[in-house]
Amino acid sequence: MSTAAQPQAHPLAQIDWDHVEFYVGNAKQAAHFYMSAFGFEQLAYAGPETGIKDRVSYLLAQNDLRFVLTSSLRPDDAITEQVRLHGDGVKDVAILVQDARAAWKAACDGGARSLLEPTVLKDADGTFIRATIATYGDTVHSFIQRDGYRGVFAPGFVEERKSLPSRKPGLRAIDHCVGNVGWGEMDQWGDFYARVFGFSQLVSFDDQDISTEYTALRSKVMTDPRHRVKFPINEPAQGKKKSQIEEYLDFYHGAGVQHIAIRTDDIAETIRSLSANGVEFLDTPDSYYDMLAERVGRIDEAIETLRELRILVDRDDQGYMLQIFTKPLQDRPTLFFEIIQRKGSLSFGKGNFKALFVSIEREQEKRGTL
Repeated sequence: MSTAAQPQAHPLAQIDWDHVEFYVGNAKQAAHFYMSAFGFEQLAYAGPETGIKDRVSYLLAQNDLRFVLTSSLRPDDAITEQVRLHGDGVKDVAILVQDARAAWKAACDGGARSLLEPTVLKDADGTFIRATIATYGDTVHSFIQRDGYRGVFAPGFVEERKSLPSRKPGLRAIDHCVGNVGWGEMDQWGDFYARVFGFSQLVSFDDQDISTEYTALRSKVMTDPRHRVKFPINEPAQGKKKSQIEEYLDFYHGAGVQHIAIRTDDIAETIRSLSANGVEFLDTPDSYYDMLAERVGRIDEAIETLRELRILVDRDDQGYMLQIFTKPLQDRPTLFFEIIQRKGSLSFGKGNFKALFVSIEREQEKRGTL
C-alpha cells in the first residue's frame, strides 16, 4: 500500500454559481422590471432599515437563479461612480465555494488581486464568509461560503417576499457568463482563469468562426472541471465596420459582463412566457430555418415552432442545444440575456454565429453604430 501523499484538490475544483450582483441606478425600479418581465420573486431586502446605511439591495430568485440589485444612497461613492460610468450592469459574479479562505488564498497565489480578504459575517442565522478578487474592468468575483448559514441570503438581509402577476418562464440556473474585454486581451484573461481558478479551455473561436461581411470577434471559453461554471471571454477582431464587442466597450466604457446565459428545460414555453411579459428578443433571418433540418439533423422540436419563436439550434458530438438572445436590458446597448436549453450539447452555438451577428448588426445599424 502506497504511503505517498495524494495531491490535494484545487480549492476551486468543486464550485457553483452563488449569485450575480448588479449595480443599478434605481434598485426598486430594476427589481420591478425583473419581477414583471422575467418572472422573478423578491425574497429579501437590505438597506437602512436592516442596518446598512449607504445602499439598498433586493434579492430576487427563480429556481436556482439569484440576482441581487443594488443602488447607492450616496452621491459620491463607488457604486454611484460605477453606475455613472458604465450604466446599469453586473458588478459581482459570485461563486459558491466549500472553503472561502482556501479559495481566496489559491486565487491570490495564482496572481489575483484581492479586494476583500476572507471576512466572517454573523447574525442569529449563523456564519457567512465572503472574500473578493478583481477581474476584468470593474467586475469582481466573490467567493461565498454559506455552509454555516441558515438565513434567507446573508447577514444584513431580512426576508421580504413579493411577487408580481406575470407569467413564470421557468428559468432554472446560470449556464455561462460572458465577458467582453479590450483588443488583444482575450488570452490574458483566459490565462487568468487558468492560473487563478485552475480552469481549462473548453473551446475557442477565431475571427474565421465568428464573422460576417462587416464584423468579427474572437472568443475562448474557460471552465471548471465539472463544467458547472463557464466563462467565455470575447475580444474584438478586425472587420470592415464596428463589431458588437467594440460597441459594448464604447457604451460600457471598458471591459465587463456582456451577457448571462440562463438555462431552461422548455425553451419554447419559456420564450412564449417572456414574450407575453414584454421581453424583446433579437430577430433571426427567416432563411435560417429553410436549411435547419438538414444542418442539425433530427430534433424533438418542430421546425415551425422554432421559426415562429425565432429560436436557434446547433449540434455537437454530445447532442444539440437551443438558444435565443434578448435585446439589451437597458438603454445602453450593453448587458443582455441568453436563454438556452441543452439536450446533451456542450457547445456555444458556433453554427448560429452568422445568423446571430446579422441580427445584431441590424440593431447596430438602427443605432447608427455599425
